Amino acid sequence: MSAKRLAVFIVPLLVFVSNLSGQVNELSVTAGRTFVSTETVPATGFAVRFGNPTSVAFNYGRLLKTYGIFGLHAELPVAIYPRMNLNYVPGDVPKDIGALFVTPSVRLNLFSGDSVTPWVSAGGGYGRFRAAPVTVYEAPNPGPSGTNTGVVQFGAGLDVWVWHNWGARFEVRDFYSGQPPLNVDSGNSRQHNYYVGVGIARRF
Repeated sequence: MSAKRLAVFIVPLLVFVSNLSGQVNELSVTAGRTFVSTETVPATGFAVRFGNPTSVAFNYGRLLKTYGIFGLHAELPVAIYPRMNLNYVPGDVPKDIGALFVTPSVRLNLFSGDSVTPWVSAGGGYGRFRAAPVTVYEAPNPGPSGTNTGVVQFGAGLDVWVWHNWGARFEVRDFYSGQPPLNVDSGNSRQHNYYVGVGIARRF
């Protein structure tokens, strides 16, 4: 087969395959805040209070299968808050903590492929907490500088595709993790890290 005839055969095939695979991948980036509930330390009666830091989340998703109006995706949510300030009157907790969560998940979209599609997500993976080298009152932190943890992720959101393959995403996720290294015992072994964010998404 000549190169010209081969090109005539391959080019339409590549275009056909490209059209088949179009719209099955998604990338998104959102920004928002993370919320952690106050925890009381029984030994002192004082509460550890958590700030609500600016946070970012990244996501890669791939459509696995459609079932009528439903679309099943595999996704990889990655969420980061670099610095969450802590407040505790006795002062022996880290001045701040940071966190990274990476949680492979499955996502179910309603009205998959339409311009407005709500979704729910669940999965689990890895988390890493960082602790400041000093405590609330600037004394050296006697505890560890960080810790690893397993994380369970539950989420829900809404995608609105507003222009070609570009859209807006609103998402709420709970990264249910182990405790960060707080140097105090609140009696809890795990904590909810609620992320609320809004941003952009891209289909390709």
